[in-house]
Amino acid sequence: MFKKLFCLVVALVFVSSISVCVFSQEIAGGKPVTLVFTSWRTEDIERMNRINAVFTKENPNITINFQPIKDTEYDAQLTSSLEAGVGSDIIFLRSYDPGELIYNGGYLYELNDAIPALANFPGAAINAWATDDGVIYGVPVGGVTHGVFYLKSIFDKYGLKEPATWAEFLDVCQTLKDNGETVFAQGTKEGWPLYEVMYSGLGANFYGGEASRLKLMAGEMKMTDEPFVKAFAAMKQLQPFFPKGYEAIDYASMQQLFGTGRAAMYIGGSWEIGLFRDLEITDLGWFAPPVENAGDTLQYCFHVDCGLGINKDSKNIEAALKYAEWVSTPEFAELFMNELPGFFSYTPGDYSLGDPVAKEIIDAAANADITVRTVWEKLSSQEPSGNTLMWDAMVGLYTDKYTPEQAAAYVQHGLSTWYPPFMK
Repeated sequence: MFKKLFCLVVALVFVSSISVCVFSQEIAGGKPVTLVFTSWRTEDIERMNRINAVFTKENPNITINFQPIKDTEYDAQLTSSLEAGVGSDIIFLRSYDPGELIYNGGYLYELNDAIPALANFPGAAINAWATDDGVIYGVPVGGVTHGVFYLKSIFDKYGLKEPATWAEFLDVCQTLKDNGETVFAQGTKEGWPLYEVMYSGLGANFYGGEASRLKLMAGEMKMTDEPFVKAFAAMKQLQPFFPKGYEAIDYASMQQLFGTGRAAMYIGGSWEIGLFRDLEITDLGWFAPPVENAGDTLQYCFHVDCGLGINKDSKNIEAALKYAEWVSTPEFAELFMNELPGFFSYTPGDYSLGDPVAKEIIDAAANADITVRTVWEKLSSQEPSGNTLMWDAMVGLYTDKYTPEQAAAYVQHGLSTWYPPFMK
């Protein structure tokens, strides 16, 4: 049985009762309503349509029209549509700063009183879609984590075991390279996977995970401090094991390279399990980010990823609230986690996961220290955002524009132009 993520990693006590909002008779049984729902995950159309069909069966007058936008274009298109007054009724929100920027623009409905079940969610999840003074503008939907996917058949061919330490990891890489295998399906054309998945996921074991992230946010540490530089240096050690022409390989091509069996490993996110299942990988394996030294506690980037908000200017607020209420229930959580393996719900309850890799990923959290992506909270609320700076720094690292020290200095300099703790 799968215990809720934050039961494992935050050790909070939840109340399992769900309060039900009362909606008008018109919504409960009346005229047909279509709600447009937007997201950055174009790969989820069929899965989300199956999930939403369950809601529509229970609420036959409400149809959910799921219209995702390409990830790299999502933020700009979402903002422009809301500014123009033509935004979707229901919105997938990124956590922390990106989502709060949408709320601060005046575009989101406040949910504190509208969705009573939010009182039962873990505070760490609510915080990702709430203001400092407690206004909740998003229902926590899913968290994701990062690690290394591999093909068991290739590992078995060379008698390789899942590495626990960084030295063992590099030894596995070298063995694969020496035998002519494409080691990683990684590319550097897009910066976000390099930061969000590699640096935040694998680098956390080097920079000190959540303790260091909190100190960075408080201005008690800087990106140029030794732990963060060490994480850049560790990421640089993987460059010799990237495929030929990696500079031109984008995110979709990375997935295809691994998904078609042409690379032994792929540093990726848990959300990609569904894609690899669709590609019918029968020997999919996964291991957690290797720790620096044997006996170290895993610093596990289990990121609060997606929340659900409602467009304040929607012409169908009550129907949208009814959907948001449903999203806060165990019924939705069970559907969501099994239709989209590798996403993990924050809704209180006990769940069975059908995918063995997803179960392995969540089990790794039991004995780990949990963190989120390095500069996602507070440090990306203005421009140049920490997220964008990290994208650029990681691309520069892998195109030999920056040394690890220079990559760290680039990020720190950008943050120092606006982030108050660094401007003292």
